[in-house]
Amino acid sequence: MNQAGTERRDDRWNVAGICIFLAAVVWVVFGQTLHHQFVNFDDDKYVTDNPIVQKGLTWEGFRWAFTYGSIGHWHPLTWLSQMLDCQLYGLNPAGHHLTNVLLHTASAILLFLVLRQMTGFLWRSAFVAALFAIHPLRAESVGWISERKDVLSAFFFMLTLGAYVRYAQRPPSLARYPAVVLCLTLGLLSKNMLVTTPFVLLLLDYWPLHRLSSPADLRKRLIEKIPLFVLVLGSCVATALVPEKVESIYQLPFLLRVENALTSYVIYLGQTFYPTDLACLYPEPTHLLPFWQVLGSLGLLLAISIAAYALRKTQPPFIVGWFWFLGMLVPAIGIAQISYYAHADRYTYLPQIGICLALTWMLLEWCRRWRLPGVVPGGLAALALAALIILARKQTACWQDSLTLWTHTLACTSDNSIAHNDLGNALLEKGDVDAAITQYQTALRIQPANAPAEENLGNALLQNGDADNAIVHLNHALQLQPHVASTHYNLANALLKKGLLDEAIAHYESSLQIDPLHPETCLNLGNALLEKDDAKAAISSYQRALEIKPNYPVVENKLAWIFATAPEAALRNGARAVELAQQADQSAHDGNPVFLHTLAAAYAEAGRFSDAQNTAAKALTIANTHGPPGLADQIARELKLYTAGLPYHHDSQ
Repeated sequence: MNQAGTERRDDRWNVAGICIFLAAVVWVVFGQTLHHQFVNFDDDKYVTDNPIVQKGLTWEGFRWAFTYGSIGHWHPLTWLSQMLDCQLYGLNPAGHHLTNVLLHTASAILLFLVLRQMTGFLWRSAFVAALFAIHPLRAESVGWISERKDVLSAFFFMLTLGAYVRYAQRPPSLARYPAVVLCLTLGLLSKNMLVTTPFVLLLLDYWPLHRLSSPADLRKRLIEKIPLFVLVLGSCVATALVPEKVESIYQLPFLLRVENALTSYVIYLGQTFYPTDLACLYPEPTHLLPFWQVLGSLGLLLAISIAAYALRKTQPPFIVGWFWFLGMLVPAIGIAQISYYAHADRYTYLPQIGICLALTWMLLEWCRRWRLPGVVPGGLAALALAALIILARKQTACWQDSLTLWTHTLACTSDNSIAHNDLGNALLEKGDVDAAITQYQTALRIQPANAPAEENLGNALLQNGDADNAIVHLNHALQLQPHVASTHYNLANALLKKGLLDEAIAHYESSLQIDPLHPETCLNLGNALLEKDDAKAAISSYQRALEIKPNYPVVENKLAWIFATAPEAALRNGARAVELAQQADQSAHDGNPVFLHTLAAAYAEAGRFSDAQNTAAKALTIANTHGPPGLADQIARELKLYTAGLPYHHDSQ
């Protein structure tokens, strides 16, 4: 093991100070995320619209986490961590962000401790860990709640490295090997990008562990890693069973994928040294790239690789760091297409450590050979970290909400139809329907066969009262993506608005066949069935919505109304109506006249006419000033019945 004569390995005060420093700089950069919101970039799928995750840690959720793959990834431990966050923080985004920051902090500290243990170099290890901790490319992995899989898998990756170094210390001990297997298992259950970990461990065997001095050593090192390769194979099989759902319009020809992979390596290198204009989504290329660009990228990668091999004896950290970077990016470099963007900042999360390692050791070795005073590299390192902190804080701020995120993305990219579409979603959520429609139309001009933009444009037109054109665009979206639940759901909403009940019910049912865990679909299906006078079927649909989302006041109110006022005596249940109506009313702290209206009817059905009169009078007072049109008159008519000791039923008018 390499011993650095000028650096004391037992300098505990320095080690503690560096750990505190790493925690502090992470907080300086990423502490601001505790004031950030969820964004409309997968946070809905992972948390805000995911009823299973929102229930917290349950046996149902545990089984779901290990079997669900429709999102395109298999990462059960990531799901469980987000369920735990919901258990602790509910839908408060600050708590979810805090978990990301804490995991990233722990990973940075562990990286420093492991590098120091392996190499014996204190300050070099600290600088590499600091670069990893606060580089602007980290903003996406740490500042994006949905990218929990990055920070969680990185934490277990660092533990895997630490366990492996402990195992490899002479003499190697088999008793310490299970810890390596366990940590890698947990990492793979968090994100399958860790499939390259055995390759990284082989690099560390070469340097700094010096366990590859002969071909026989290589065979031994490969044999000892067989359990790790088995884990990797299992992860690959699981990944193959839940492939990323890339629509045909986003699928690239193989040659273009190869070209994009070569240029992406160079882009990641450039972003390492010049991390500006970073965006959450870079549009994929639509045509073959310029020949000079592809050839230049290939030439640069080959030149650095040849140089690393040539310097393998004098600069072993360089070849280890370089091939760490190349190798760890392989699963996400795009040869096997995993999504619809050219490259992504988050993919550099662990691979970039290799570049930081290679450059730090090489540059400091040059400084040592040139006998530069320590203040020179120290001062340059401080300047570099200060600049990165400023840039990283600025980049992290772009993730504060959806509107800021997509506005920044469009400022950094061009012809980005997905960003225009998602900016439209952010504007629609803010209530700016006309601006949202403009963004969707822009997205469709850039990419005409854009099913999400067609669907969202249809929804926006429906909100503007243009149901006919909404149906046209939603049908276009359905032609492009016939097996997407939300498209059926939104088309059903538009058809329901037009009074086309049978068609709407058919599309709601199709949506539930694809996604049976969507409570809003159950609610609207119940509404359509009720409008068709099929109260019994509506009750079943509403009850299914409550099974998925137990605390759902709108559904509780709907069910209570049916149980209190249904024309068929067999459907009425006064006690159950009161229970549901009270639950709905309790959710409206300021008094909702619609919920109070239902509660009054429920009291009357249960024979509690005094409570019914008092509740109806309260509902009438609120409805006169804040209720929807006609509600006050209806409550006044029903109040006369309650005063006479009669319940209100639909057939009593």
